[in-house]
Amino acid sequence: MIFKTERLILRPWKESDAECLYHFAKNPNIGPIAGWPPHQSIEDSLNIIKTVFAKKETYAITLDDVPIGCVGLLIHPDGNHYWGDGSAELGYWVAEKYWGRGLAVEAAKPILNHAFDDLDIHCIYASYRIENTQSKRVLEKLGFEYYIELENVNYQGEAFREIAVKKEK
Repeated sequence: MIFKTERLILRPWKESDAECLYHFAKNPNIGPIAGWPPHQSIEDSLNIIKTVFAKKETYAITLDDVPIGCVGLLIHPDGNHYWGDGSAELGYWVAEKYWGRGLAVEAAKPILNHAFDDLDIHCIYASYRIENTQSKRVLEKLGFEYYIELENVNYQGEAFREIAVKKEK
């Protein structure tokens, strides 16, 4: 599927996006705050496109046909084990160069509508690290409400606290 918003096109990732993905995802300000390591090479980014980003309902956020981030849903049982049937987990990130423009909110809205209207999802969860106030603000603008505080472990085995929020149909 392809979704169009006022400024963005959300489309499946392509292998040819690997170099652009690497350019943005190697930034240490992007991945670690979301729980994943900065990309180390174009090959690393290509592997992510072929595996993680190849899942259903995962989309490149493109601006002028340049992939500048990712938005998607992990539908149970692929999502967090806390959520159950009829639920999904929203994930997103936008390249630092594009922060502060409302693009994460704009990209997530059609995905949320699609989940509720077309995928028989009745509850969508998301989480953010407590210190990630930008992500908290995105989720507030999307109408998510506090659900629970969680302990988690990042890719380096370090514990961190995060807040889980939910949005119901």
